[in-house]
Amino acid sequence: MTRTVLESKTKTVVIGFDEPFCVIGERINPTGRKKLAAELEAGDFSTVEKDALEQVACGAMVLDVNAGVVYNSNPDPNVTEPPLMRRMIELVQGLVDVPLCIDSSVPGALEAGLEAAEGRPLLNSVTGEEERLEAILPLVKKYNVPVVAISNDDTGISEDPDVRFAVARKIVERAADYGIPAHDIVVDPLVMPIGAMATAGKQVFALVRRLREELGVNTTCGASNISFGLPNRHGINAAFLPMAIAAGMTSAIMNPVRVQEMEAIRAANLLMNHDPNGAEWIRFARIHEAVQGGQPFAEAAKAAAAGGGRGGREGRRRRRA
Repeated sequence: MTRTVLESKTKTVVIGFDEPFCVIGERINPTGRKKLAAELEAGDFSTVEKDALEQVACGAMVLDVNAGVVYNSNPDPNVTEPPLMRRMIELVQGLVDVPLCIDSSVPGALEAGLEAAEGRPLLNSVTGEEERLEAILPLVKKYNVPVVAISNDDTGISEDPDVRFAVARKIVERAADYGIPAHDIVVDPLVMPIGAMATAGKQVFALVRRLREELGVNTTCGASNISFGLPNRHGINAAFLPMAIAAGMTSAIMNPVRVQEMEAIRAANLLMNHDPNGAEWIRFARIHEAVQGGQPFAEAAKAAAAGGGRGGREGRRRRRA
């Protein structure tokens, strides 16, 4: 059975077909967040600290860390990203003890993150582009880490799911040439926006099944892509995620602070028999009661994690088991 093992300093997270769905928190990323980008350029990491703590409290099992800030003083990411990535990795793992996902398009930044990371992080990402394969796969082998494989290549992102599957297979085969096993490849089959392509959902569900059955790999996605451009996005995301889980998807890069989506994931884990005795669902239901009573989700989740309220003892017993 395919198991992708991630580690922090003291904790292990396993992405696998028979494991609870792995939530990878997406918030520590300045892309599209002008305020965060400006803070990082100014050396202010207060939002990063807040996002790290809040995402873990809300249920993130892994945190994605992206240092892609375009500096006004020096726009060259090859110069600016590596030291910023190193600093962010050191900061985040000093605050929370969960595995990290090192996210960059700059190979130097990825290596800086790998050097700073404790445990066994997930590398994000490699594509089917020849230049990218030759730059990233040696890093994956050198540091013995798993990697996200994105199903696009030198021709771009295809709307044909067969082409995207072929790109994933190419990456898995090329990785094998470096001695990297398939269980350390987590494929992102690329979720298209349902508002632009009516069959986007059906496409990705079929792709996930093929990737699991034919390549034996774990899968992930940028979950919010499915709802891009549409109203009530969280409702769409909350429907998409359990359907993707039922199709075999094993992780997603997403916003764990959204109660609607986290509720859907925990319900799916219960229904897929990935939540022993329903312990996590019961704990979350008690948090949800606090939310319905007017308490913000992040605050209720933090209180439960700290042992506050009725859910605290249940959560502690389960972690010790």
